[in-house]
Parts: sequence; C-alpha cells; structure tokens
Amino acid sequence: MGETKQSPVRGTGFLGFIERVGNALPHPATLFGIFALLILLLSWIGSLLGWGGTHPGTGEHVNVINLLSKDGIHRIILDMVDNYTGFAPLGIVMVAMLGIGIAESSGLITAAVRLLVIKSPQSILTFIIVFAGVLSNVASDLGYLLIIPIAGIVFNSVGRHPIGGMAAAFAGVSGGFSANIIIGTIDPLLAGLSTEAAHIINPDYYVLPTANYYFMAVSAIIISLAATFITDKFVEPRLGKYTGDVAPEKIEQLSAKEKKGLRWSGLVILAWIILFAIGLIPDNGFFRGPDNTILHTPLLRGFIAVLFFVVGSAGITYGAITGQFKSDKDVMKGMSTSFKGLVSFLVLVFFAAQFVAWFRWSNLGMVLAINGAALLQSLNMGVIPLCILFIIFSAFINLFMGSASAKWAILAPIFVPMFMLLGYSPELSQAVYRIGDSITNIISPMMSFFALIIVYFEKYDSKAGMGTLVSTMLPYTIGFFIAWVLLLILWLLAGLPLGPGSGLYYP
Repeated sequence: MGETKQSPVRGTGFLGFIERVGNALPHPATLFGIFALLILLLSWIGSLLGWGGTHPGTGEHVNVINLLSKDGIHRIILDMVDNYTGFAPLGIVMVAMLGIGIAESSGLITAAVRLLVIKSPQSILTFIIVFAGVLSNVASDLGYLLIIPIAGIVFNSVGRHPIGGMAAAFAGVSGGFSANIIIGTIDPLLAGLSTEAAHIINPDYYVLPTANYYFMAVSAIIISLAATFITDKFVEPRLGKYTGDVAPEKIEQLSAKEKKGLRWSGLVILAWIILFAIGLIPDNGFFRGPDNTILHTPLLRGFIAVLFFVVGSAGITYGAITGQFKSDKDVMKGMSTSFKGLVSFLVLVFFAAQFVAWFRWSNLGMVLAINGAALLQSLNMGVIPLCILFIIFSAFINLFMGSASAKWAILAPIFVPMFMLLGYSPELSQAVYRIGDSITNIISPMMSFFALIIVYFEKYDSKAGMGTLVSTMLPYTIGFFIAWVLLLILWLLAGLPLGPGSGLYYP
C-alpha cells in the first residue's frame, strides 16, 4: 500500500481543515456503521414525532418508519445478507475486475497507458482524462471501474500526483454525470418522469429523451474545461509532489512484440464492435432492446458483462502474443490477483450497504425531499433565482438520496407544473434538476461508488480516508456549480432551445 507525505499546502486552509477532520474520524467502514446506527435512532425519533409528507406524484402520505420496531428489527436481521450481496456496486466491481485483471496481468493496460502518455500532448492530458470520464457515462459504470484507476496510473507515469489524476477523472465521470455529447440511458428515464409530471397541467405534453441534448452537450465541454482548470490550478498544487512508494509505469517506447500485441488486441476489440454493430444497426437486430431501439439495448444496460468479454478477450490475446500468458493457469492467476486489492472494499461495502438500505427503508430521505420541495415552492420567486435555489436544493438532497430517477420521481410533480405555470417548459425544470443532481455526486456518501473511490485513493496514500476524498473533490463541486449556473443564466438570457424541439418557454 502506497503512502505519501502531506504537502505543506495540502495541510492548510479550509480544505486542509476538512481533510484533517474527516480523516480524524473512524475508518470509513466504521463511519458507515455509525451512520447506519444513527439512521435507526432518527427513524425512531421521526416516527415518534410524526415526521412525514404527502408524495406529490401519488398523493400518498409518507411517514418516517421506525426501524427499531419489532418489524423493523426483524427486517434488519433477515435482510442483512441480501443488503450486502444485493448492493449494486459489489457485483459490478467484482465482475468488471475479473476482466480488468486479465488485461492488467497480461500487460495490456500498462502498454496502452504508455502509448497514451507517449502520444498525448502533456498540455491537454488533464482535459483528455476529464472528457473521457464525461463520455464514459453513456457506458454505464465504465468510468468508475476503468477511467479513474487508469488516470492515477497515467498521472503517476508522467511525474504528476496520481490522486490528482483520479480526482480529475472522478470529476468527469460523476460530477459531470448529466453532461454528455451522447444520449445515455438516464435521458429517456428522466424524460418519462417529466412527461408524467407535465400531464398534471397538460395531458398531451410529451418530453423527448433528447429534451436537454443541446444544453448538456455544451455542458460537457464547459465542465471538462472547468475540471481541467480546477485540477491544474487548485487540486494538484494542494496535493504537492507525490512521494509514495507506488512506482510509476516506465514510459519507454513500445517493443515490437508489444506493438504486435496491441495491434492484435485492437483487432479483437474491432471484431467485437463489428459484432455489436451487426446486432444493432438492422431493424429488429438481436442486440436491440425490447422496444426495438438502440437506446435500450442490453449492451448498455449490461455493459459490465460486455466489458468483461471485450477486455478479457483482448487481454488474453495480448498476453498470448507477448508471452505473458503461457497457459490458462496464468489467465486465472491474473483474475485472482485482481481481487487482492478489493479486500478492504469488500469490508467497507458491508457497512455502506446496510446504511443505504436502512436509510431507504426509514423514508427519511423521501420525507426530507418532499418537505424541502414544498418549502421551495412556497417562496414564489423569479425564474433565475428559482433555478439557482432549485440547483442548490437538488444538490443538497443528492447528499441523502443517491438515485437520480428516484429523486426526480418525487421532485418532478412539484417543479415541472410550477415551472409550467410560470411560463417555463418542463424541459427547463429537468435541466435545472440535472445540474444540481450532478455537482454533489463527488462528495456524497450515498453515491454508489463512493467507497470504491476511497479504496482507489488508499492505493497511493494509505492514510487517505473520507476527509481526503471530500477535501479533494469539494473544489470541483464549487467550480461546477459556478460554471453551470453561469451557463444556465447565459442560456436563459439568450433564449436558446435546450434540445431538438425543446424550448425554454411554455405558453
């Protein structure tokens, strides 16, 4: 496990204070355990005091549920194992690491990183990493499992702080969650909820999956530029020079055998792409979704399985050509080795899974969202102040509720009609929500891969904890908020459409 001495700059100021306080707290696994116990206490208090609210979408009254009741305790005991094994990131990470382990042990990832470093101009390396993270959102969890750890390797290889590289990638993958130049699976999901909410005012209104495309495509560039600036000017200088014991990958020219391995691995990947295209392009292709669309293809929804097959086969090809893999035993050894770095993650996830499940069962997050939204609605202000407050509110709620669609299911029936009655489109309320939902992903313990990012940081700094992660990522949250709000204000003043056929105004 690597360890790095804290730079003088890193240990000072407000961010240094956050890091010291955060890291002075118990181990992240213990902390999640404490949070889980706190949820039990709050559920009892909330139930006793009658905390609740009316769900604007269903009209159902939602109360805080006492988890210290007989039924609650029974559920805690009976579902503890299922909470752990059913925790979404657990299976995703384990399956992905099997494929990545093959590619890593074969030397494919190292060779690809060396090629990237050799070919990429150093002046735009940060931007390339952030932008790759933003684009990875279309491919499910690829960014968390591949882009972020590779960014650490790349930065370490060129003599830059590896945590700075991972922070930049994490900012793109998670902080820029809603920004992309490609329509992803979240777009039709949110559009469907917005359509249902718009029907409260107009039963014939339909929000397209491309409703926010123009705004989010521009946001992808703005967020990538903002994250590049924040990384180079604030995050890296604060981290200082990396002095840990994780050796950088050697940036040597590729040998003839390595080049041959990369070529053949590239051909294997190309063969997979051709296979996917054959199954997607024709009408009723065998890789199309149940609705015969490309957007709902199982290749996107089941991207982790795709990643396993593609990366695993490319790794086997590379290893066979370079001589790294001489038999199937070498392949299995590579897969086994990849799991060694997951031990602390597996422990941490047990407590994180209980915390997330108990918080969801208690209805505390839902009650907070319902009552907070009602308060915001009662303020009755102009559209720009309303948009800014809605961003702040969504960002705050995101610290307590991880699912973007679950939050929008609660908030859309309030804010979509509110915006429509003020003369603004459902597409605008959806875009504003997406900004707030993205910017605090990188500092929210409720974000599914939060625990995994801490483990990534620990690879290069054994003392890294929740404080390190939050203090490192907080500048991105602040910077993204400023950049996105300015972009939104300019967009409103210019009166630009948010997407194809999706204007700002509702007549």
